Amino acid sequence: MEGNPTKATQLLHNLGQSLWLDNITRDLLDSGTLERYIKEFSVTGLTSNPTIFDHALKNSTAYDAAICEKTQRGKSGEELFFELALDDLTRAAGMFRQIYNQTNGVDGWVSLEVSPMLAHDTASTLAAAKSLYARAGLPNLFIKIPGTREGLPAIEEAIFAGVPVNVTLLFSREQYVAAAGAFLRGIERRIDAGLKPDVASVASLFISRWDVAVMGKAPEPLRDQLGIAIAERTYKAYRTLLSSPPWQRVYNAGARPQRLLWASTGTKDPRASDVLYIKALAAPFTVNTMPEGTLKALAGHTELGAILPADGGDCEEVLAQFTKAGIDIDALGARLQDEGAKSFVQSWKDLMSVIASKCDVLRKAS
Repeated sequence: MEGNPTKATQLLHNLGQSLWLDNITRDLLDSGTLERYIKEFSVTGLTSNPTIFDHALKNSTAYDAAICEKTQRGKSGEELFFELALDDLTRAAGMFRQIYNQTNGVDGWVSLEVSPMLAHDTASTLAAAKSLYARAGLPNLFIKIPGTREGLPAIEEAIFAGVPVNVTLLFSREQYVAAAGAFLRGIERRIDAGLKPDVASVASLFISRWDVAVMGKAPEPLRDQLGIAIAERTYKAYRTLLSSPPWQRVYNAGARPQRLLWASTGTKDPRASDVLYIKALAAPFTVNTMPEGTLKALAGHTELGAILPADGGDCEEVLAQFTKAGIDIDALGARLQDEGAKSFVQSWKDLMSVIASKCDVLRKAS
């Protein structure tokens, strides 16, 4: 008797890629939806960012009672937001705790971002990362720090201080390699100082924004190919780093590798497959954090394509065609990181004004 075909979510998990949900809302927790995704869609972690929380608060009344109660206790602005976020993430972290324990801390993580207003301020980013991690008291919480020029020293120092880091806003191989270097230096310093070197980290490479940026600016046969080619190029660098002598030395001392994470993997092109980036980026020992719609779409499929080639496949030929078409890939990577940081700042400002106006409305109503 034949059973139901295996969902593509399960196939991806079996391949050795972690599926994380790129979303968190109180409704998702209260309704049991997250629990269902863990059981039915092989979800083993989640990520959040200022835009996700902005939408969560704007589009829901689920936070109103908590906002009211915290406002009465004199909380407002950033302080109030981080209390709300940590309430949600503590619950989610509890749901993933068994996975975290089972995988010996490789999987089962949730992520919280430091204020994006600090993206270009090293000292304040580091202080915020340490403070948020200590305040949460959760072993399976990543603190997200952007891989900007000013973020890199903060990443190194946070790792040295034992704070698990999700490096965010990486767009190119070069940005990834710089972030991996910051992680490695933090670990090497821990070893030199006689500290345990097993501090976890992931490095998040944003994919779909590349294709959005060149839509209509490159020849039609290259449509939706730039993000995947950048990912392949970065994956090659990742695999090369993992097997290099400096990294093998730290593994030998008890460190764990920093995993590569695919972010921004929802399809933005209405003419492309709803699982375009998921199937193209199937690779063991990576993470794919996907929006809810993409996760549900993937669960409706029953097959995957080929595994991402460790040598980058034909990515350099594809990238050469973009260069020939007049796309300056290095300049675009820098611009995308800068725009990504600015868009998170905008979401953060929106978030603060949503909290302020909700506080105001609830105060008048009470």
